[in-house]
Amino acid sequence: MNREEVLYLAPYLISLILSFGIFLYAWRHRHVRGAKIYAIYLAGQTASILGFIFELISPNLEIKILWDKFQWFAGTFIGIVSFLIFSIQFSEHKLRHPRIFWGFWLAFPLIFTGLLLTDNIHHLIYPNPHLSTDFPFPELQYDFTAIVYVYSIVYIYGATLYGLVILIRRALQPHNLYRRQFLIVAAGVFFPVAFTIFALMNIRIAPQRDATPFSFAIGNLIVAIGLFRYRLFDIVPIARERVLENMADQVIVLDAQDRIIDINQAALGILGKKSSEVIGKSNSIIFSQWADLVQRFRGINDIRTEVKAIVREQPVYYELKISPIYNQGKQLVGRVVVAHDITKRKTLEDGYRQLSEELEQRVRERTEELAEAYDTTLEGWARALELRDKATEGHSRRVTESTLVVARAMNFDEDELIHVRRGAILHDIGKMGIPDEILRKPGPLTDSERQIVIHHPQVAYDLLVRIPHLKKALEIPYAHHEKWDGTGYPRGLKGEEIPLSARIFAVVDVWDALSFDRPYREAWPKEKVFQYLSNESGKYFDPKVVTIFLHLLEQGKI
Repeated sequence: MNREEVLYLAPYLISLILSFGIFLYAWRHRHVRGAKIYAIYLAGQTASILGFIFELISPNLEIKILWDKFQWFAGTFIGIVSFLIFSIQFSEHKLRHPRIFWGFWLAFPLIFTGLLLTDNIHHLIYPNPHLSTDFPFPELQYDFTAIVYVYSIVYIYGATLYGLVILIRRALQPHNLYRRQFLIVAAGVFFPVAFTIFALMNIRIAPQRDATPFSFAIGNLIVAIGLFRYRLFDIVPIARERVLENMADQVIVLDAQDRIIDINQAALGILGKKSSEVIGKSNSIIFSQWADLVQRFRGINDIRTEVKAIVREQPVYYELKISPIYNQGKQLVGRVVVAHDITKRKTLEDGYRQLSEELEQRVRERTEELAEAYDTTLEGWARALELRDKATEGHSRRVTESTLVVARAMNFDEDELIHVRRGAILHDIGKMGIPDEILRKPGPLTDSERQIVIHHPQVAYDLLVRIPHLKKALEIPYAHHEKWDGTGYPRGLKGEEIPLSARIFAVVDVWDALSFDRPYREAWPKEKVFQYLSNESGKYFDPKVVTIFLHLLEQGKI
């Protein structure tokens, strides 16, 4: 190939390289809706330019016709069909009758392709093909038939015009965030199709009759500007008007560089700005008045949290959801920020919380009143018993106070001390079942009388077990006559089988009983009581309790 031929082919080769380069760019972004089919459209365009170049350099008529057929197939069957699919996908246009629609638009290229393949029989496409004598390459020339004109006007221009109308209508919708994207794509497709009119009319604007490769180059330059200036296939609109604009929540879409690339009307209303003042700006600029929100946005991929903002001098609470957007290569290409206004909910929660606190306070006050009344009632029961048995007057009060001192020394908590106090007050409630002549008898009891007396813990149990508030306090009335060695009554419990509160009370009860006069004996001296408790440690009493009790006595705390 000589120098003149190379120079002649150079513009077509540049157009081929440009078309192929944009095809590769679109194919790399094929995970984005519409990008894959647009890449196929560019593949058909690239193949058509390649076929044009091979037609030029082919040596004879038959091969030139073959490459011309290839151009028809690649440029119209692949290219036009792909563009139609792309325009519908990219704009999210909904077809009312998709089967009829595609059946109509696919019938033309299928029939025409069949005519191309069988032209050597009927010559309806190439009626009188011949070569010109143009330099440096002879040109394939033939008269355009009615079929070619009908195919070009109805199918090529009709399908292209339909796709362009879809894109332009989408660009002219009220929200114009993607207007430039749609118009750029429409312009990139319009130029190549418009230039084919000159070829059909035999108007030369280039050395060769068909200037389509040059028109492809112009269209691709426009698309290239859109790719690199407006980043067409980074993030494309998906159901935008139907979803984002109808959402009450504020929605903001950020790219990988934290620039705002989309925002709905709800968010614009809060910001008090127009979309043109926001799109393409850094989120730190737009949210400069909310520095805490900017910090939450930065470096976060996926989070759900609550934030507070001041909007028009009023506190507003939002539930903030930040979600990452990944491409098919698992690369982060952006983030979606959704702010749901929860001010009403927070106000209700605060009201419920305040009401709950007030109710809890009233319940506490009422509970304290009931507890006080409850304890007063228990003390009344104990006082009634003491009135029956004058010899034990003051006994319940003394043993109750002493038992609480020992229980605190043994690390009982406050809730447990409440039950210990009630149990100590009611320790002899079972004596209500003992007749006065036995209860007040000055001398020793007979065996039958003793059986009645030792039955009083069971009476206490039967009397109190049905009262829920006294279930824990029942340990002392029911078990304070059990002994460490298992010889006590009423159940013969042994060692730690006996509740600790009952073991404590047993020591205190015996100490108090021996330290004060009774009808049947005088009070013992303190030293003798000490000695008795020590001797009975490990037999009658829990050794640990005795040790602690005697230590408290020596310190004067009892």
